[in-house]
Amino acid sequence: MREAAVERDWWRRAVVYQIYPRSFADGNGDGIGDLDGILSRVGYLAELGIDAVWLSPFYPSALADGGYDVDDYRDIDPVIGTLAQFGSLVDALHAHGIKVIVDIVPNHSSNRHQWFRDAVAASPGSPERDRYIFRDGTGDEPPADWRSFFGGPAWTRVPDGQWYLHLFTPEQPDWNWSNPDVRADFLRTLRFWGDHGVDGFRIDVANLLAKSLPAEGALPSWASLTQQAYPPGQHPLWDRDELDDIYTSWRALFNQYTPPLTAVAEAWVDADRRVRYARADGLGQAFNFDLLQASWEAASFRKIIETNVELARENDSSSTWVLSNHDVVRHATRLGLARARAATLLALALPGSMYLYQGEELGLPEAADIPDARRQDPVFFRSGGASTGRDGCRVPLPWTADGVAFGFGDAAPHLPQPASFASYAMSVQSADGDSTLTLYRRALALRRAAAASGDGFSWMFAVDDDEVVAFKRDGGWGCVTNFGPAAVRLPAGTVLLTSSALDEDGYLPADTTAWIQLRP
Repeated sequence: MREAAVERDWWRRAVVYQIYPRSFADGNGDGIGDLDGILSRVGYLAELGIDAVWLSPFYPSALADGGYDVDDYRDIDPVIGTLAQFGSLVDALHAHGIKVIVDIVPNHSSNRHQWFRDAVAASPGSPERDRYIFRDGTGDEPPADWRSFFGGPAWTRVPDGQWYLHLFTPEQPDWNWSNPDVRADFLRTLRFWGDHGVDGFRIDVANLLAKSLPAEGALPSWASLTQQAYPPGQHPLWDRDELDDIYTSWRALFNQYTPPLTAVAEAWVDADRRVRYARADGLGQAFNFDLLQASWEAASFRKIIETNVELARENDSSSTWVLSNHDVVRHATRLGLARARAATLLALALPGSMYLYQGEELGLPEAADIPDARRQDPVFFRSGGASTGRDGCRVPLPWTADGVAFGFGDAAPHLPQPASFASYAMSVQSADGDSTLTLYRRALALRRAAAASGDGFSWMFAVDDDEVVAFKRDGGWGCVTNFGPAAVRLPAGTVLLTSSALDEDGYLPADTTAWIQLRP
């Protein structure tokens, strides 16, 4: 019975590795990562010691937003592979005990999706248009002055004069989640991938699906939407309470599988609202991005940890810890490599699950100097270049120190790699006992062994310093991170792993984390 329970709850303490397929490994030499490329690196993933892989979108797409503009939710982009290759990859990962999570993009489709083509071809007020959010404008003006999250207007006009809503790019029209066709079709999509062997889903912008807009008449201004205080769960566009009904229906489908499929919500909401997405009768888990946004201060980290550990206890959920992903500057650049290594060891020691982003185990920095002509992110273009966008964290990985693409493939990659990537290559770091890759491998092996002891957490008061964060876990081991400038004495015990070397007196230097088997 215990083994069955562990299998059912594997996600509660899993280390999940995010793969951005187009930039992980190129198997056919066209400069774009693909499923065969990922398949060729399954051994590497197994050696790293992860529990699951999360695949960012691999669906047919015009790439107006890096694959988050989906043409067909139940197919593979031919540039990336086929359904047969997907099946082979799932089988290979499962053979190594690695679960598979896929990205679902339910707030919007692409403008090439068949249902959107049908909507544009149909007349105003038709059932086809009701699957999306169409409104009449005023003369040549859109229904409201709303702004896209990526810059520019959030409404685009179709030939007959109506306008459709897109909170992201014009190529990403928002679904109307009040429409039963939309709800039923996404259940079909979830079942499709569940039947193809996936173990769970990452839900893109999970807080945006439900919207409450008048069918006709004036819409609120963008200023009122972004500045007015609405009661919790009642904002017209995001984090509405109606989302509970959607995700409850998804959970009913997930629970038809053995073990039940898992899901994690990407929901940029306050912590007290985030727990709604992580309910047992909903998605089950929601991303906690607090550390990703934290300044390098002991007090900030301590407060974030305390808040999220307590929320997990109160709601019988499992927190998630994230330091990098495909949407933000890599934490090796954001914090600096020494602090990034220390932050990683700290986060891996916390109860809950940890989400890693491809390349962070190499200590990869942000690729900052991408020529404008090579950029792909709509954030760059729709901001008129005011924002460099997210391409810098999506540059293909270096696997070797030489070659046209540092081992990524046999052709120039779709985003240019800096020459400095040679020193971060997997082949170089595998031979270095002090490399960031070696640190990750050791940490994940120790974490897996320690996880069997339980999820208990308590603050460690043996280290009393305002610049230190220290806590204990079940099994008698602890984690100490020094945020201050002066080295600190460690508690009595055996040092298991450190993010940087201890000083000559055995003290913990600045910007360093240590794991310790504490003396009883």
